[in-house]
Amino acid sequence: MQTVTHHGRKTAYRTFDRGANGPTILAVHGSGGTHRVWTPQSKLATEFQFVALDLSGHGDSEDVSAEPGYEALSAYVDDVVAVAEAVDADVLLGNSLGGAVVLTTLLERDLDLSNALLAGAGARLPVLDDLLRWVSEDFERVLEFFHEPDHLFHDADDTTLDLSQAALRETGSDVLERDFRTAHAFDVRGELSVIDVPTLALVGEYDRLTPPYYHEQLCAELSDCEVTVLDDAAHLAMLEVPDQFNDAVSGFLTE
Repeated sequence: MQTVTHHGRKTAYRTFDRGANGPTILAVHGSGGTHRVWTPQSKLATEFQFVALDLSGHGDSEDVSAEPGYEALSAYVDDVVAVAEAVDADVLLGNSLGGAVVLTTLLERDLDLSNALLAGAGARLPVLDDLLRWVSEDFERVLEFFHEPDHLFHDADDTTLDLSQAALRETGSDVLERDFRTAHAFDVRGELSVIDVPTLALVGEYDRLTPPYYHEQLCAELSDCEVTVLDDAAHLAMLEVPDQFNDAVSGFLTE
């Protein structure tokens, strides 16, 4: 892992480098995640430089004192901008809350980017009231909910489910609650037409957390956007159907 220091804290990131000469992709995980959710995308490093970061308070990155909502979202954007500048990123890829971070970066910051990739995202990311309550009162219920069919995964094996639950436990309830409340407050509907970066929206066909219609609505607002629905997958399609996901990314960026 490498780190970049900014705003008095260190943000960690991992670079997958297999000698590719293509553009550099910087990937941003979702609520409670880390850079590890992008491990299957290391195969893209034969074509593109691929970098994945840990947002503040996740994985190996130092935490930040920020209130849930726009303050935390802005801190996460600071993380992305710092790493993007360090690795000279050309493309931002965000999943779920990471998609909100990418969209906010495109709206508010001045990065020279060629493309954007949004996976399991939306112009608004409401979180169920039950989840907002359970995350502080009954963390195990949150884990149970997320790992029901068609939430994080459509039909994952027991090993994948166990690893996913362990990763959320490692992040912990405090950071996950901040992520939930930050996602819940996010709403950029009506603001996206100013973004002119060509964008690909990827969604699992069974995703009940951010359904396909979220991505259709998202692309309707963006000036240059297309949607790809990934078969036999839910919210974490990059983990569940990595070959489909990688082929879609590669095809879009190559075109």
